[in-house]
Amino acid sequence: MVRGKATLTTIIFDFDGTLAELNIDFASMRKRIVDLIASYTVPMDNVENLFALEMIEAGRLLIERDYPGDSPLFVDRAYELIRDIEIEGARNGNLFDGVGNMLLELRSLNIKTGIVTRNCIEAVKCVCPDIDEYCDVVVTRESTPQVKPHPEQLSLALRALTADPLSAAMVGDHPMDISVGKEVGACAIGVLTGYGHEKMLRDAGADIILNYATQIREILESDSIMTKGKT
Repeated sequence: MVRGKATLTTIIFDFDGTLAELNIDFASMRKRIVDLIASYTVPMDNVENLFALEMIEAGRLLIERDYPGDSPLFVDRAYELIRDIEIEGARNGNLFDGVGNMLLELRSLNIKTGIVTRNCIEAVKCVCPDIDEYCDVVVTRESTPQVKPHPEQLSLALRALTADPLSAAMVGDHPMDISVGKEVGACAIGVLTGYGHEKMLRDAGADIILNYATQIREILESDSIMTKGKT
């Protein structure tokens, strides 16, 4: 499959691991959520194997089952916990080299840009306070109850930009970024600056693998976007 460069009008980016390094202690985050769930003395039902946000939802269901009415307080405490850890990590975080210039250049080329992240907005703005000046839409977890890997978060960004998924790309460092891009019909571009290694991203269905998100400019300058091959 080949996508001509003229057809790519919208680029959506993941944030942590793709555009920035937030230095979030995910192991500590997950452990603290597990400990919070365990404090309700409910059976854990393999909660430990989930990602943090999914842990919270699983914990909510377990607590609601055994302690009706207690789950809203649990959810509030759990989200406050992960928010604090995210912001702590973001204070020591930074945008990867060249990201700001790349986003401004894409805007100058009339390419719509957005960010879709499971992070909270405070963490994003801690790293880049003026993020709204660099891209057209930022969809954090506060924007929708359905976050990646559910397609609704990416679909929300595309709708906000009135963008056709077939003319869009989803760029991210995690297999869930790749899978959600493929699910909505966008070109899925993996980057090697964060969670996923090349085989992991390739196995998730990445059309293109880049070393850095800023290499997206090279794709736009090339004659075509070739899927199923490394650029």
